[in-house]
Amino acid sequence: MTIAANVPALQPGEPPANGRFGAYGGRFVPETLMPSLLRLESALPGLLADPVFSGELADEHREFIGRPTPLTPCPALGKEWGGEVWLKREDLCHTGAHKINNAVGQVLVARHLGMERIVAETGAGQHGVATAAAAARFGMPCRVYMGEVDIGRQRPNVDRMRLLGAEVVPVDKGDRTLRAAISEVIRDWVTDPDRVFYVLGSAVGPHPYPWMVREFQTVIGREALAQLASVAGGAPDVVVACVGGGSNAIGIFHPFVEIDGVQLLGVEAGGSGSKHSATLSSGRPGVLHGAYSPLLQDPNGQLLETHSIAPGLDYPGVGPEHAQLRDSGRAVYVRASDDEALSALQECSRLEGIIPALESAHALAGARSWARANPGSRILIGLSGRGDKDLDLIREATS
Repeated sequence: MTIAANVPALQPGEPPANGRFGAYGGRFVPETLMPSLLRLESALPGLLADPVFSGELADEHREFIGRPTPLTPCPALGKEWGGEVWLKREDLCHTGAHKINNAVGQVLVARHLGMERIVAETGAGQHGVATAAAAARFGMPCRVYMGEVDIGRQRPNVDRMRLLGAEVVPVDKGDRTLRAAISEVIRDWVTDPDRVFYVLGSAVGPHPYPWMVREFQTVIGREALAQLASVAGGAPDVVVACVGGGSNAIGIFHPFVEIDGVQLLGVEAGGSGSKHSATLSSGRPGVLHGAYSPLLQDPNGQLLETHSIAPGLDYPGVGPEHAQLRDSGRAVYVRASDDEALSALQECSRLEGIIPALESAHALAGARSWARANPGSRILIGLSGRGDKDLDLIREATS
């Protein structure tokens, strides 16, 4: 069976003091962007608390995104792992991943603020597709920047963005992946910050973006908490999510942070050999894309080349709130290698009839290890996206 519940109303939390999550976060941007960010920071608390805005967002959740997403018990995985396994099915959102929650929320903000054009970046393509869909929904022009490497890996999503009316701009600079795409979209944003709204895809970047993205993604955890209470009598022992920039993870983690006895487990991309994208495990603090947070960098402060079989995890930074959760001990972050993620993807597909995205497969791999070390646990996994976008990568890796 799958479990659905009414969508809990948006419950905006307080923005972080001084735009910081502990030591992390802040706002390190060109002066040209400061008025735009300050305007957004000033408007957001009132907007998120406005019944008109929250009503519009609730309508879009129900009528466009397809919320609430089901909570699916996985008895075959549970038997194999020795625990009780539940999947929060963000793969069943419109456009196929959790990204649409944030994209719709931010495009609604842009419309309320009178912005005229949307720009965005994308790695795996899911945020680009979601932003293109949201922009089309609200009749706003949209430009999406995407690294040439990721375009080659995620061609179906490029076609979807263009079909939805977005202009897709290939980025041939730098590492030609998500990092380079974010740099390019910021350059575009700087040219006209009074009319252009940057829909940032993860819980990274300058304040107030990490907080805003979290607010729009906490619907995942709020729904899951209500659904578990209705069918399982309470909270899980552990909540597991993959972590690149960290938006799906902070979305499912945040409603559980204050619940005693619930472990939060983030799973980073362990990659292959010495190449990985495990920022929280191996990074040192620095400034990237407008915020201070752990980065993968060499002793001279130069960003290191990253790798993950999952394009959406191939990023050298991470959201500042995850760094705070790590430092406080409230969340634990581990790695899953490319091979472990592929194995978990195949296992979930074969046993449960659900093909996860390669990003989500990292969460499954981490959950499997947790279950075997903690037999009998009740495990909630954020299934952040579906795997049809990754079939060519899976075929190449397993052939």
